[in-house]
Amino acid sequence: MRKVGVAYGEALLQYSFGIDHPMNFNRIRSFFRMFDKQFKENGLFDDIILISPVLAQEEVIKLFHTEEYIEYVKKASLNGFGYLDYGDTPAFKGIFEASSYVVGTTIECVEKIMDDIVAFAFNPMGGLHHARRDSAAGFCVFNDIGVAIEFLRKKHGVKSFLYVDIDAHHGDGIFYEYLEDKDVWIVDVHEDWRTLYPGTGKETERGEGNAFGTKMNITLPAGSDDADFYKRFNEIKFFTADLKPDFIIFQCGGDSLKGDPITHLNLSPQVHKDLASLLKKVCLESGSHGILALGGGGYNNIMTSQAWINVINALLE
Repeated sequence: MRKVGVAYGEALLQYSFGIDHPMNFNRIRSFFRMFDKQFKENGLFDDIILISPVLAQEEVIKLFHTEEYIEYVKKASLNGFGYLDYGDTPAFKGIFEASSYVVGTTIECVEKIMDDIVAFAFNPMGGLHHARRDSAAGFCVFNDIGVAIEFLRKKHGVKSFLYVDIDAHHGDGIFYEYLEDKDVWIVDVHEDWRTLYPGTGKETERGEGNAFGTKMNITLPAGSDDADFYKRFNEIKFFTADLKPDFIIFQCGGDSLKGDPITHLNLSPQVHKDLASLLKKVCLESGSHGILALGGGGYNNIMTSQAWINVINALLE
């Protein structure tokens, strides 16, 4: 059984900051349309299970986030105005519920993997990697990745994790929250910290304390293309070669792709497929429970949707 679960449902469109904001519902709608065309209309559906969105309970969100911050988001959700951070993440009426659907759906994907219903699962709206335990940042309200890690630890006793992030922005909300955690191995490929938000993720940062050496930042200069990425690909292969993670998380953000309106990289969707294929190899060779893939950013809707389709295809092969 190597089925792939794909989160699919209108509730995921609720996480939208307005049509003029880069993070709006058209991203996910575009993916759903391409997904339907690629899989439903072509009869390639036998190995795919659709996963309906689920609303997370507050107790689950509290596994990563502070109670004070959750209450702050709930209040902003009722008021429906202002910002949750310093100007990137607007509040709107219902933002608490919309964010809870992202977390709940990611956890539902995790449960489908742990129950052996699927081997791999993908939540296109997941991967909100900038949110910290007590604050929003960079379009991210609740960090569903952090919640998933803590959920897997507390409910399922999962010990070790491999987290790989291809989003153009450094995944600071995961990298620094787990900087001293030797059981969370991180590979973060992103645009050079000097030219893009959040301005973090230097290659000299490799973890701290007992976790030194368990983290890897790969910074790509603005304008980098596939050739530049593949020059570094062997470093990722070497870093992951002997790992035996219990669980793998792949944040496959599409804003590292050519034509993205808010970043400066020029990768093709082939990069996403090749990374997914590498992680599948690690998963099968290590006996990992499975792979949770999360959409992350990406604001050229066609390119991002194609990259996500490539990830699904790689996991299906």
